[in-house]
Amino acid sequence: MQRDYASGYSPALGRDIEHLHFGSAGAPLLAFPTSQGRFYQWEDFGLIAALEDWIESGRLQVWCLDSVDAESWYARERPPRERLERHLQYERYLLDEVLPALPDPPVAAGTSFGAMHALLLATRHPSRLRGFIALSGAYDTARWLDGYSDEDAYLLNPLAYLSGLNDETYLDPLRAQKPKVVATGEDDPNVADSIKVGRLLRQKSIDVQLDLWPGWSHDWPYWKEMMRRYTAAIV
Repeated sequence: MQRDYASGYSPALGRDIEHLHFGSAGAPLLAFPTSQGRFYQWEDFGLIAALEDWIESGRLQVWCLDSVDAESWYARERPPRERLERHLQYERYLLDEVLPALPDPPVAAGTSFGAMHALLLATRHPSRLRGFIALSGAYDTARWLDGYSDEDAYLLNPLAYLSGLNDETYLDPLRAQKPKVVATGEDDPNVADSIKVGRLLRQKSIDVQLDLWPGWSHDWPYWKEMMRRYTAAIV
């Protein structure tokens, strides 16, 4: 299986950032790590191995991204406004530096906090993404802002902005995305977030697949099975 490591300076972030690319052809998958996770997490915990046959056969290629969560959402030592600004710089890195280098619009995918990143990017910039696979996510980003609120806090919270989203220039490309998956365990502590975000999307006539798996299902063995099932739709 082809594996390429890359590191380079990001103008948007003002520092070097790393990623891994697996495969040489096929549908692009943009892989976000869990909270404060690193670009090698999907490889270390077996998600790449779970998709290896599709990668080797040229049906799928995966870009494993690094996160800046420790500098943004989880940077409790920073004022909430600075946390938001750092996430927006990370979004600019994705839009201006990562996506233009891909052969086609990707499916964004992630587990736990990575699910929030995948869904947030796909719903904020639907014309730039093919779809999203969000597993075991927590989507109410207000919980990381210590009660702080402004326009960006609203526009970076899917449980806030989706209910007020009526612009067809956003809704039409979001409806066209495939796949659109929100999945979690029925006993996951954040299951209410998944149900709510699924319902908000469906209220906008967006045919999201909302799946509740038996039990807790919030760990890598479950996520390997989930990712295998949902990625099958794009290979």
